[in-house]
Amino acid sequence: MAQQFQELAAAHTKFIEKQKIFFVATAAQEGRVNLSPKGHDSLKITGPNELIWMNLTGSGNETAAHLADTNRMTIMWCAFEGPPRILRVYGEAETIHPRDPDWATCEQLIPAETGSRQYYRMKIDLVQTSCGYAVPLFDYEGERDVLRDWADKKGRDGVEDYWDEKNQTSIDGLPTGVLG
Repeated sequence: MAQQFQELAAAHTKFIEKQKIFFVATAAQEGRVNLSPKGHDSLKITGPNELIWMNLTGSGNETAAHLADTNRMTIMWCAFEGPPRILRVYGEAETIHPRDPDWATCEQLIPAETGSRQYYRMKIDLVQTSCGYAVPLFDYEGERDVLRDWADKKGRDGVEDYWDEKNQTSIDGLPTGVLG
């Protein structure tokens, strides 16, 4: 049932653009695997083998720590409405912080928000689709604004203070590279 491709085809990109949620998985050489759901309009396909996504400030910062240790990432989308489908992309990613020169380029593609912590640019080396027959159907009701409201209430300085307090290391003690 699974099919593999060397790059994103137009049909893959169209499928991704319709999805309201994606899941990001990373892991360091040792320690815990991280799997995070992501929403909002925070991901853009920039080519058949590349995408970027904006990461908002959250309670942890596992992705950045994992990529600094072991540069590999998997992103997955599931069809929760319409025909069943699962699509995964595999590859390597780089972390782009507000202090990095490429931040401005990323910001042109996905505008930064008060809580924007990093962008990730992923180089895709494998695309895989599978049936998704066991994925349930869900009705989309809308975005949650809780995280955006939290960041806006804190302001950029408050968000950066939060990075200093809560986002310096992963749950396994690995450095994240974030500066507040």
